[in-house]
Amino acid sequence: MVALPTEIAWLDTEEVPGPALPLGERVLLEGRGTTFVRRVKGPAGAPTVLLIHGWCASGGLNWFQAFDAVGERFSILAPDLRGHGRGMRTPERFRLRDCADDLAALIESEKCGPVIAVGYSMGGPVAQLLWKRHPHLVSGLVLCATGSEFVSGYPARATFAAAMTIASRGLRIGGHMNFVPHAIGKRIFGGRAPTRPSSFAGWVRDEFRRHDLRLVTEAGRAVSAFSSGRWIGRINVPTTVLVTTNDRAVNAENQEQLAHAIPGARIMRMDETHLACTSPEFGKRILKACLDVQDRI
Repeated sequence: MVALPTEIAWLDTEEVPGPALPLGERVLLEGRGTTFVRRVKGPAGAPTVLLIHGWCASGGLNWFQAFDAVGERFSILAPDLRGHGRGMRTPERFRLRDCADDLAALIESEKCGPVIAVGYSMGGPVAQLLWKRHPHLVSGLVLCATGSEFVSGYPARATFAAAMTIASRGLRIGGHMNFVPHAIGKRIFGGRAPTRPSSFAGWVRDEFRRHDLRLVTEAGRAVSAFSSGRWIGRINVPTTVLVTTNDRAVNAENQEQLAHAIPGARIMRMDETHLACTSPEFGKRILKACLDVQDRI
């Protein structure tokens, strides 16, 4: 998970242009609502990888370093989850299982299942729930910078969840974030702070502005309360866990415990923090993990 300080980081336009992202479109999920999905068409007959972003991110923000590499071997769907980016807006409380059901509806509407579900941070619980609730739609899992729980122990989970619930009740529906978290800006933009925004910095800022603050806050509560400990050992599809070894949000020990809890899961490691998704090497690592899973399907 990512902390939310209020600093904004800018970068000179001439140094780093905006990322080349695959086209996205709004997709109506019958009986559920409208969401936003970025697509990459892979080689003929290629299986589909479903990229599930983390908390406070979007499909574009979380996976911009991965689209090119993964798209060389797989077709890709990268949706925005509820309340994030251009994702579905709803007056209902944010629940991870609803996100999993949204993704199941997307897979069925696209007729592309079963998929390899790739979950990053909060996307990890959503991917786990997608397998649990819709196992026929998931052929394999890649879990990165994530765990079977994010806050250890029921008392701590309950306390954090209660605090996030109180915060979300004080927010107006449709509120937006108007800043780029400093940690993300520093990592992507190299710690510099020129006086005018670049197309890249502007894009990042715009992605955050699209978030629904109430739903994102409720998402933080949902993540803090999540635990798959009682059923994670029943996962029966090929799984690779990509451990971010310098992660202070989801420590490496918890990530490795996730891998050990899933029968037959393999571990890969990346010497990165929780912002590994901004690394130029990230796409290659995700592709390697997806190929590792595909080889075992």
